[in-house]
Amino acid sequence: MSGHSKWSSIKHKKGAADAKRGKMFTKLIREITVAAREGGGKVDANARLRLAVQRAKDANMPAGNIERGIKKGTGELAGTSYESISFEGYAPGGVAVIAESLTDNRNRTSSDVRSIFAKRGGNMAGTGSVAFLFEKKGVFLIKKEDAEEESLLTTVLDAGAEDLTSDEDFFQVTCALVDFDKVRSALMAGKVKIESGELSMVPKTSVKVEDAEIAKKVLTLVEELEDNDDVQNVYSNFDIPDEILKEVE
Repeated sequence: MSGHSKWSSIKHKKGAADAKRGKMFTKLIREITVAAREGGGKVDANARLRLAVQRAKDANMPAGNIERGIKKGTGELAGTSYESISFEGYAPGGVAVIAESLTDNRNRTSSDVRSIFAKRGGNMAGTGSVAFLFEKKGVFLIKKEDAEEESLLTTVLDAGAEDLTSDEDFFQVTCALVDFDKVRSALMAGKVKIESGELSMVPKTSVKVEDAEIAKKVLTLVEELEDNDDVQNVYSNFDIPDEILKEVE
């Protein structure tokens, strides 16, 4: 597993810190609001909203919060207007990074993201300079203790999944965007616990990082982007060997 998928695995191993729960809820509500504004407030008819609501439920967000987020998006309640901006750049070692944001202040967010890249030894790149290295896919993470590999492989392939890979603790299921709901439904029907399910920018190729110091800089840059209030998602194509990860952690 590499890039964003490996980072997702790292975050799940660490567990969600209670101190960050408020920030996580804020980002989920922001996504729900924008999804409802752009595609309407009916969950069944809005794929982006359906996924946002599911992620919020997976994070144990109260139903009232979800409902208010939808109403802000449809205009039934007053809410902030957010703009989608995608930033592209490189971390140390030539690692490609994409940071997707939803912001009510373009200048603030651009300044913050640029500062993180500069402070952590990276550099920003122009639009399209990095995006071509990734492709949009559906990605599911499933703990190995919650599924048997052969049975899981049959379930997801029958539902249209493209690949099943694994690391020390997780299975990763990858599928085309059009098959995302079908694969999720198949996993749920098979009573497979989904640790996370999202639409992700999956790297076409990865950059191997075998120097511990560079690996630490890469992970720090990615983590600081993740922690920024306006940044919704961060994708990267790093491939850090497990022994280096353990050393860095």
